[in-house]
Amino acid sequence: MKTIEDYKMSLTDHLMELRKRLVRCVIILLIGFGACYYYKDFIFDIVTRPLVQVLPKNSYLIYTGLTEAFFVYMKLAFFASLIITCPFIIYQIWKFISPALHSTEKKYVLPFVFFSTLLFVSGVLFGYFIALPPAFEFFVSFNNRYLQSMISFSDYISLFVTFLLGFGLSFELPVFIFFLAKLGIVNAQMLSKQRKYAILVIFIVAAILTPSPDALSQILMAIPLMFLYELSIFISKFAGKKKVDSESKDNE
Repeated sequence: MKTIEDYKMSLTDHLMELRKRLVRCVIILLIGFGACYYYKDFIFDIVTRPLVQVLPKNSYLIYTGLTEAFFVYMKLAFFASLIITCPFIIYQIWKFISPALHSTEKKYVLPFVFFSTLLFVSGVLFGYFIALPPAFEFFVSFNNRYLQSMISFSDYISLFVTFLLGFGLSFELPVFIFFLAKLGIVNAQMLSKQRKYAILVIFIVAAILTPSPDALSQILMAIPLMFLYELSIFISKFAGKKKVDSESKDNE
């Protein structure tokens, strides 16, 4: 039977482990940040391409503060660093939570890192190539001889980073459902019964994540999320079955 001292030691060990994982994540992010800041102009061209392609000729992004461009480039470099280092960060998350898993579940580290990275990057790419270009085209369409857009570099990067991170995290739905199923919070039957409510929530999330108010952009965002929800139902069946098998083996 565990004593209070055992729980204190356990909590201390968890905090020490959390600090170790956070330190490693910060170090790799800083290394990636340095490399990305060195290539900031190349990254800038990639990031601004969806907007530049729909801007009228002789249009420019502007900055109004003396230090604004410097800090925006830093934000851009940090975002790029987060993208390229996400496999390592996801691996550190796995290493932190792995002590709570059964021995048979710890072998899933490579699939977890691979699919989590794949889903996150897929969400970012989906936002970059599919969702944001028509949204930018819609907003720029208000240009006329009386109105000319003068878009702030800072505002654009903030919008770009916020929504692409939102797309990337929303595509992690199957991974999130996998762990909820492992914890016994959800199961495939529950998710199937709640499908109609899930679709409603998906369209609300799509309306929030999509910067453009047109229905087409929101539908384009909702379709992959509905597919990921159906995939999550299948994954929850797998996770539930594996949980039962793991518990039976541990009891043996």
